[in-house]
Amino acid sequence: MKMSPDELVYLGVLAASVPAGFLFRYLSSSAKQTAALFLGLFITVALCHIHTLHSLVTVIGTWIIIKSSWRHAPALSLSWTFLYLLFFRLVTWFGLPQPTPFANAVQLLLTLKMVSLANEVHSFHVEKKRDVSAFAKSPVIGGLSQEPSLFDILSYSYCYVGIMTGPFFRFQTYVDWLEQPRPLALPSWEPCLQRLKMIPVFGAFFLAVNHYFPLSYVRTDEFLDQNFLFRLFYMVAVFFVFRMRFYAAWCGAEAGCISAGLGCYPEKALSKPGGGPTVNYNPDPTGEEKYDFKTIQNIDCYNTDFCVKVRHGMRYWNMTVQWWLHHYIYPNAPFKSYALRAGWTMLISAYWHGLHAGYYLSFLTIPLCIAAESAMESAVRAKLGPGGQNVFDWIHWFLKMRAYDYMCMGFVLLKASDTIDYWSSIYFTMHVVAVGCLLVGRVLKGGRREGRKGEKEQASGEENTGNVTEKSGQKTE
Repeated sequence: MKMSPDELVYLGVLAASVPAGFLFRYLSSSAKQTAALFLGLFITVALCHIHTLHSLVTVIGTWIIIKSSWRHAPALSLSWTFLYLLFFRLVTWFGLPQPTPFANAVQLLLTLKMVSLANEVHSFHVEKKRDVSAFAKSPVIGGLSQEPSLFDILSYSYCYVGIMTGPFFRFQTYVDWLEQPRPLALPSWEPCLQRLKMIPVFGAFFLAVNHYFPLSYVRTDEFLDQNFLFRLFYMVAVFFVFRMRFYAAWCGAEAGCISAGLGCYPEKALSKPGGGPTVNYNPDPTGEEKYDFKTIQNIDCYNTDFCVKVRHGMRYWNMTVQWWLHHYIYPNAPFKSYALRAGWTMLISAYWHGLHAGYYLSFLTIPLCIAAESAMESAVRAKLGPGGQNVFDWIHWFLKMRAYDYMCMGFVLLKASDTIDYWSSIYFTMHVVAVGCLLVGRVLKGGRREGRKGEKEQASGEENTGNVTEKSGQKTE
């Protein structure tokens, strides 16, 4: 099974970004900024052509919002970028050409960057006013030292690192990269090879399984003539192919960041994927500092596959975007209950991905699965001994994987009709299981207590669907 032309282009960009990153370590701050901007623009224009204008309009619009009303910039930038996403996806209604998949990838990541930038600028001005009124500098973690210029914003927006593949990183992370005092002394080859070593394995699995279980077969009448167990197993194979594809792409994207030194911070900074350092830190004068690249970690392959819960699975998948959702969407949801806030977050995530009905059918199934597992944990698991809990966890893990298999079908089939046709061919198995577990939990009086407990955990940030790290820190692959 051969890769598609678009996949080959993505692979080429990722492959070229790794050696390019090592060269960037030799550049001064200003040279690095300019070179990264022009390389990113070259990639964007070469692959997006005239559709590059969409991203440029988005950037200029955000800059105008920030300059004209920093107080309302977070809300206005979110409204502006998400409304432009709608226009971007419906451009053919206005007689404009359909954007390329590459333009779509650039636009998605740029939307995250612009919303984050507006929030960072807002925080900068708030802290600046507080410092003036208090006659002292507040201990802000990872805050801006000055408002970025238009050139700074353009440089951040079109930085070649992760321009189409991610990971998402904040403007402050970008500034810290430019201002690294000794980039050549930072870890490079070892962590880079660590992320690259599994890519051939992921790629081989992707090609092999995709050859024997092509997605297109699901849409045929012949598929519906197969027996139930075959149809049920097919979603397992499809999700496996889906994971291998993204594991390879995101590990490659992380390697490109690592080679350039982007997102490299001391371990004592306790960095989180997407957000960066969570505590203030001072460099070690002895030069024996230990560093990590958790800020740009986008995938934890092991924990994605082997964590037990549905809610935890999201923490290890597309981790930088999960951080973005946790900080900019979940806290501002127009609801108080955890279930509704989680549903709102999933709805926004589906919209960010696209307008295909399959995204919404899949993402909005997640709150149901979370509610079901919460009810069963309090109704059943809490009443078992250590051995029984171990068995429960293995069954829970198995059902979690099947739930993600099931939801993946909507994500890849895209159309509502195709998704419903497949789900109906397996009798909506996972919906039935989730509703059944939820009802059992309610009957056994576990659901209400767990619901209250869950909301408290969400408030403390330990059980949020968008939270990307465990309380005790990330477990890496």
